[in-house]
Amino acid sequence: MKHLTAILWLSLCSATAVAQAPVAHSNLFAIGRVRQLDTYLSPLEYRGTQFSYINETERPLRLMARRVQFQSTLQLDISTSQPASDKATYLGGNIGYAASLHYRFLGTPSGTLPQDGYSRFTLMAGPQLTTDIGGLYNTRNGNNPAQAYLSANLAASVVAGYTFRLRRMPISLRDQLDIPLIGAMFTPAYGQSYYEIFELESSDHNIRAIHPFNAPSLTNRLTLDLPLRHTTMRLGYIIDVRQSDVNSLRRHAYNHAFMIGWIRYINILPPQRYATAK
Repeated sequence: MKHLTAILWLSLCSATAVAQAPVAHSNLFAIGRVRQLDTYLSPLEYRGTQFSYINETERPLRLMARRVQFQSTLQLDISTSQPASDKATYLGGNIGYAASLHYRFLGTPSGTLPQDGYSRFTLMAGPQLTTDIGGLYNTRNGNNPAQAYLSANLAASVVAGYTFRLRRMPISLRDQLDIPLIGAMFTPAYGQSYYEIFELESSDHNIRAIHPFNAPSLTNRLTLDLPLRHTTMRLGYIIDVRQSDVNSLRRHAYNHAFMIGWIRYINILPPQRYATAK
């Protein structure tokens, strides 16, 4: 918990940091296939479509010679899926937030092109704090028709990229891999209803620790940035794997989707330069 508190404190403080390099804001829309299993609701796997919106902000900080970057990611998911041999439907939704601190081993800050003496390759890594809240509703179930999801994780995040020119046009290829390492999640026990948990106040280890052995998960985002006249188009592909086997209940949600959106770079002047500009 001390490590989680320290990461959260650094993430919140970083919002007030002022940097000379551009701040990158991106908005992405994704659509793809999803496979869902939640044995609390049904023993069957459901397959369908998931829509996502991803908002991301990246800014360099005044830490370690400006080699540390803060990344904030908000993701909204809506899904609908059905089993192969049933007329039931899963309706799902999730809101996830991630705050990351990346140390840049190679390359230049986001939004700046490689100059002489800098590598065209970018390599960054660091800790990430994630939180998720959501749920899944089964239209067929009369008893226990819904399942709620709530979790928090400390994850490892790695970013690798390459910037090149195509007919004088700078193009950036980037891949980010996030792997949760340790955290906690809310879950009912096998056969336990939400009425028992909240009305009868009968808890049964409903807050459980999670780690790669009982909840192996990962998120991988591959993106390609193509500069346009006043903005930059971002194309991408996301693989999102969420699994858990806790309290005798198994759950997984496998999503892969194509992304499209745009990214804007905003230059922020340090206080002394702003005064001079005025």
